[in-house]
Amino acid sequence: MEERREAARAPIELKVEYKRLNVFFADYTKNISKGGTFIKTNRPLEVGTEFVFALVVPTFREPLRLRGFVQRVVPQDQATESSPAGMSIRFLYRDDEERRAVETLVEQLMSAELGELLSSRLLGRPPRT
Repeated sequence: MEERREAARAPIELKVEYKRLNVFFADYTKNISKGGTFIKTNRPLEVGTEFVFALVVPTFREPLRLRGFVQRVVPQDQATESSPAGMSIRFLYRDDEERRAVETLVEQLMSAELGELLSSRLLGRPPRT
């Protein structure tokens, strides 16, 4: 499969909450990058759907609310162990300030989950000292 990602992704599992037709869902991310995430679910939204979702970050008091766009879907009948059922989400931002804030948060999550050395390699920057 051709690589279409614009940013390096890290395998981070976070609870994701969102609503579809007045029904609330709670699923989990498979990975995250500065540009988006993949949500593991057997009930993906349709490609092109814009929606608001909440990422439950263990170190935050309140879930982080983000807007996203469903870029790609892996239906349950096409899922494999390496490519589970779910939907690839591209983050949508109100402005550059929101983009920078989310990118900083993702970098912090990657560093906390993977360690500074590995996350800095994924992000293409020198390790913080």
